[in-house]
Amino acid sequence: MSGQQRREQLLELAAEEFARAGLHGTSTETLARRAGITQTYVFRLFGSKKALFLQVVRQAFGRLVEGMDQAAEQGTDDPLAAMGLFYDRALADRTGLLVQLQAFAACGDPEVRTVVREQMARMWAVTAERSALPPVAVKTFLAYGMLLNTAAALEVDEVDAEWAHGIRTRIQAGLFDHLTEENNR
Repeated sequence: MSGQQRREQLLELAAEEFARAGLHGTSTETLARRAGITQTYVFRLFGSKKALFLQVVRQAFGRLVEGMDQAAEQGTDDPLAAMGLFYDRALADRTGLLVQLQAFAACGDPEVRTVVREQMARMWAVTAERSALPPVAVKTFLAYGMLLNTAAALEVDEVDAEWAHGIRTRIQAGLFDHLTEENNR
C-alpha cells in the first residue's frame, strides 16, 4: 500500500474511532492496530494525534459544506431547500456527524476551536451566499441543522415518543421567509 493510500485508510479508520470516542478517548495504539501499522508510522504520517483529529474534522465538515454548496448550485429554484434536502440526507453519515459533534466537544482546546471556527465560517458563508438570506435566517437554518445533528446522534428514529416525532418533523419551504433583520434584532 502506498503512503497516500495508507494515509487515506488511516483517515477513514480515525474518523470512525474519533466519532465514537473523541479526541481524548481515542488512542494512537488503537488507530495503529486497526490500520495494521505501528504507532510510529501514525506519527510519521500526521505528526500527532491532534493533527490527525484536525484533518478528520476538516474532512467531515468539508464533505458537508461542499455537498451543501453543490446542492444549492443544482437547486437553482430554491437553493436553501436544496441545501436542506442535502443536509437531511447527509445525516445518514453517522461517522461524519459524530466527528462534528466530537469536534464541538473538543473546543476547549484552542487549536481545535480555531479549526472548528474556520469550518463553521465556511458553512455560514456558503449558506449565506447561496441562500441570500439575512443573517438571522442563516442562523436559524444552521441552528435547525444542529438540532438535526443532535437528533441523529440520539437515533431518534428509533424512539416512539411525541418529542422524537416532533424533532423529526421536516421544515417546509418558506419557513425562513418571515425572518428579517427588521423583525429580529
